[in-house]
Amino acid sequence: MTEAKTVYFIDDEELLRIAGQQTLELAGIDCVCFDRAEAALEQIAPDFEGVIVTDLRMPGMGGVALLHAVLQKDPQIPVILVTGHGDIELAVAMMRDGAYDFIEKPYEPERLIDTVRRALAMRRLTLENRQLRSQVKSALRAHDRFRGFSGAMDRMRKQISETAATDANVLIVGETGTGKGLAAQALHGDSPRAGNPFIAINCAALPADGIESELFGHEAGAHAGALRTRIGRFEHARRGTLFLDEIDSLPMATQGKLLSAVENKTIQRLGSHDPIDLDVRFVAASKTNLEEAVANGTFRGDLLYRLNVVTLQMPTLAARREDIPILFLTFVGQVADRYDLPAPHVPGATLDAIAAREWPGNARELRNAAERFVLGLPEGSDTQNAPSASLSDRMSDHERALIAASLTAHEGRLKDTYEALGISRKALYEKMTRYGLDKSSFADPAS
Repeated sequence: MTEAKTVYFIDDEELLRIAGQQTLELAGIDCVCFDRAEAALEQIAPDFEGVIVTDLRMPGMGGVALLHAVLQKDPQIPVILVTGHGDIELAVAMMRDGAYDFIEKPYEPERLIDTVRRALAMRRLTLENRQLRSQVKSALRAHDRFRGFSGAMDRMRKQISETAATDANVLIVGETGTGKGLAAQALHGDSPRAGNPFIAINCAALPADGIESELFGHEAGAHAGALRTRIGRFEHARRGTLFLDEIDSLPMATQGKLLSAVENKTIQRLGSHDPIDLDVRFVAASKTNLEEAVANGTFRGDLLYRLNVVTLQMPTLAARREDIPILFLTFVGQVADRYDLPAPHVPGATLDAIAAREWPGNARELRNAAERFVLGLPEGSDTQNAPSASLSDRMSDHERALIAASLTAHEGRLKDTYEALGISRKALYEKMTRYGLDKSSFADPAS
């Protein structure tokens, strides 16, 4: 990124504007002058690469109103206030509200140049950090879709990475909200098939009277209403990955046709006897125990054994409680981006409370809570699951989650963490060692 050099200089007095512009341009700093704050504000966007120097008192919109309007657009744009002697107390108060600095009239040219240069340097670093954060986020979305540093997630990432490189069929099992669809996308995205289609089918949402046409397609005239040939979802997935979510919802007759497709890698459209080669990888998901479904006669055992060449068990949030704070912060950032809102600060006490809660809906429920937090909506009812672990285990889990939450809130800074927790440095080290917590896992990746 090129060095930020633009200054918007705002003053209703023409002689002061001319003097300020000449001073800055002689120092090699680009300067654009405005006689009204309103005109300057129209030109300022969140990606503005410069700083603002504005008189405090002007007709119409004054410096205070301009400061607040600019910070609404981007709270990190440096605003330098030019004040008279009687406004120093107000200028100091405005610095508490977010102003970068103030200069008292009459000022020496060197004072203006020095203040502007420091502000430009800070703006450049701010924009560079944002760019790095954006790159890191993109990398995380592409290669590290599952946030968290728990042992459960380390094992999950390793298993997905190893399995993605093969062409084995995969069965993903886990409770609602544990990220089964995300795991399927990761298997596809990290596989040699990544450049080809990823077709996701929710088997529970398929129309009961047209399920086979939807999956396998049909020829014109195959049945009433089949006016033209239809290509099924399986054909659309050729050379890619076919993800069958809630596969336990498929009727037994359709399970038989699916078994044939998995075994023979061919399908036939309804109304046709011509086989169609099916080069796909099958990934299925279920929140129910399919082995029990086989025992109950509601799922075919031979289909299960064709699909579960590799089985991925998605961990619940209860099994990775230390990941809850970083997941919540990630969701807050994603929700803020979606609504084009600034990401709100999440106090450490809030993270502590979130880490201590039960989340029966897992990551999906946690994401909903993050959305309510960003939008400023009241928190929903906290449905608690009856804990099954011993009191000692629950207390250890709770303590580990609280320490992880505080480390997350303080980006791995140990001094801030043990002071916030009210314990000694030695005690924090001992507890981190006991719970397998590494401060580097909590550091801001863009810092």
